[in-house]
Amino acid sequence: MVKAVTTRQPFHVVITDGRGRRVRADVLSRWLVRVAPRVARGELVVALVGDQKMRALNRRYRQTDRPTDVLSFPSPPDSWPLARGPRLLGDVVIATGVARRQARAAGHPLSTELRRLALHGLLHVLGYDHERDDGRMERLERRLRRKGGIV
Repeated sequence: MVKAVTTRQPFHVVITDGRGRRVRADVLSRWLVRVAPRVARGELVVALVGDQKMRALNRRYRQTDRPTDVLSFPSPPDSWPLARGPRLLGDVVIATGVARRQARAAGHPLSTELRRLALHGLLHVLGYDHERDDGRMERLERRLRRKGGIV
């Protein structure tokens, strides 16, 4: 008798809309799982929201009255031991209107821009900070994008 072997994926991505409802975006979530650094363990929620929602989030959390392309909200590490099921790494919020305009300006598909922004947000959730790390995050992000077929 052959025993079935189940493997538990150490990193899982859930895609939602602006109201927290799951969105079918298997291509994006599989891509992010494939290119994520090994330290990514647990669950990441990526919310695809409209520009107005992103503007409201920026006003509330960054005192900036405009939509930005991506925001990251890491979960506090002290909450991890209390969680049942996979550890929640945090949330990444992407403004779809901003992403669409950036994709058009860069001359690539929206799907490429969403991948780029999701990866950028994930790295912030993992603690990387391109404003303070002497280019470390940028180098890692570039390498992971190449791994995922994005130049």
